[in-house]
Amino acid sequence: MDNKINELLNAQINHEFYSAYLYLAMSTYFSEINMDGFANYMKKQAKEELEHAQRIYDYLLLRNEKINYKRIEAPETDWVNPQDVLDGALEHEKSVTAQINEIYKTAKELNDFATENFLKWFVEEQLEEEEKFRNLKDKIKAFDECSCTIEAIDRELDKDGE
Repeated sequence: MDNKINELLNAQINHEFYSAYLYLAMSTYFSEINMDGFANYMKKQAKEELEHAQRIYDYLLLRNEKINYKRIEAPETDWVNPQDVLDGALEHEKSVTAQINEIYKTAKELNDFATENFLKWFVEEQLEEEEKFRNLKDKIKAFDECSCTIEAIDRELDKDGE
């Protein structure tokens, strides 16, 4: 494996841990405003991000590559309402998509077919991640933040957490 690919994959592990940290912070925000469905949803997202990090970690081990650990930055937590949180989540997923695409592009340029193939799952996953947050954000926005509708969506999300 080219050193550049190794560096990018190691950085992506860090990004995935940061994503988990961010989504746990978002879960905390929702818990603090008594929106347990949204809190559970974000907690599930955090768990998913840890699984993504583990997937990359395992791939690097499989390729007998070095794993480097870096500091995980604290996320910003100055959200003003649920819409703001979901806007932030969607923007974050777009940035993760750009990171995955950069690694994929680099693997392709360096003819690292194994890594290119490995990353196809992540490319598809990012489409789903963005769609999930876009749909949830649009649901809330469509109802112009009517509290009764937000509460109904929160209950629906809470059922999915069971």
